Formats: sequence, C-alpha cells, structure tokens
Amino acid sequence: MTNEQLKQEILRISNVNVTKCMKCGKCTASCPAYDEMEYHPHQFVSMVNNGDIQPLLNSDSIYRCLSCFACMERCPRGVEPAKLVEAVRLMAVRKQGANRMKAEDVPCMLDENTPGQLLVSAFRKYSK
Repeated sequence: MTNEQLKQEILRISNVNVTKCMKCGKCTASCPAYDEMEYHPHQFVSMVNNGDIQPLLNSDSIYRCLSCFACMERCPRGVEPAKLVEAVRLMAVRKQGANRMKAEDVPCMLDENTPGQLLVSAFRKYSK
C-alpha cells in the first residue's frame, strides 16, 4: 500500500478528522504513557495528517498507548488521537505474522488482580 492508501485506511478505521488539530499539545500533556512513547498523541495526529505512516506502524508507541482516552477528553477541537493509535495498531496487528502476543504468552503475565476485560480485549486485538 502507498502512504496515501495507508492514511486513508487509518482515517476510515478511526473515523477521525485529523485536519481539525490545531497542534496545541493538550493531548500529549494529558497522556499518562508520555514517557514510554516514541511518538506522542499530537505527533500521531500530525504524522497521519502528513501521510507519514510507516514510522508509526514500526513504532512500539502503538503498543505503549494505554487507550485511556485522556487525550480525547482534553482536545478542545474533538480530535481523537487514541482512535488513531488504535487504528494504526490494528493495521500493524493485521499484518500476517506481526502479532505481538500469542495465547501461550499470557499465563506468565497474569495475577489475581488482572481484570477479565483486559484478557478479552487483548485476545480480540492480537489474535486477528
């Protein structure tokens, strides 16, 4: 796929209007995973808008996002960076053989406080 096709697919999956972003940085300022991410929420929006998708697909940032939606709550223009991150993550996961998690990896990560919803969500996202 070309960069433009990747961009259009991400915009279709996420249903986000990246042109509304005014680059204020409030999304990034509210991100609890900021220190763990190579590309921050405002950078995701900008890079998708510019069609610079390959670095995002290859970045660990898509797996560091907590999907807490703090970035979406803080945006004064209604841009939804977390949905873009989810769309990029989904595209990366859907690549054949690019799954980050396998069923046999899960038991060693669990403890008695692990919510069941986390497991269902992880399997749904990573087993496609």
